[in-house]
Amino acid sequence: MEWQDIVIRMILSVAAGMVIGTERERNNRPAGVKTHILVCMGATLVSLIQVNMGLDALNLAGSNLELAAVVKSDSGRLGAQVISGIGFLGAGTIMRNRGSVRGLTTAATLWMVACVGLAIGMGYYIMSIVTVVLVLLMLTSLKLIQRFVRSRYGEKILEFKFRNKDKVMGQLQEYFQNQNIEIRRIEMIDAEISEDGIGDVVIYECHYTIVLPRKLPLQTVVTEISSSFDVFSVRECV
Repeated sequence: MEWQDIVIRMILSVAAGMVIGTERERNNRPAGVKTHILVCMGATLVSLIQVNMGLDALNLAGSNLELAAVVKSDSGRLGAQVISGIGFLGAGTIMRNRGSVRGLTTAATLWMVACVGLAIGMGYYIMSIVTVVLVLLMLTSLKLIQRFVRSRYGEKILEFKFRNKDKVMGQLQEYFQNQNIEIRRIEMIDAEISEDGIGDVVIYECHYTIVLPRKLPLQTVVTEISSSFDVFSVRECV
């Protein structure tokens, strides 16, 4: 394989990983630009190795006809290991959020980027470009659709930061029941350690997916919770 082809394919893999990784990093996901670029480049490199191994096998068989029946090259063996092996990296992004559903999309994009890298390394440029464009459109357009559906049915996601986890979550549970607010999902995010001048304080972050009654404005809920409960911040996740 000519060195120009190798350079072009590696540059394309960097561009593909950068495009998808930028979207993930912009949304503060655990795997960002650098991770996606490295995964895509690694998969492309594996494909390039596989392609060159196949060419070497053909050249060897062509120059030594007596070895033609012995020399073999499996063009999919290394790529199959990348596709299965990337699952470990994807699982790490999920475990970082304690099994949160949020991590699944990032894990899927890492797997997709690896597949795109394999395709680029094999020389399937059109297939790779179309895939990257469709992935980017899916990640952006579906988010808009989700926002429309949530607003249509009054579903909101609120982010709370607080200490005294049991006390505050009990207060929130009671408040939502009194206001006839349906709780769809409660998602605990990793706690962080902060200093308040006396000692270390554990601050918890929790996301509540709720459905508001039609006549209850979200701003009213945010104001009442902020003024009544021991929370550091309340904001809507978009």
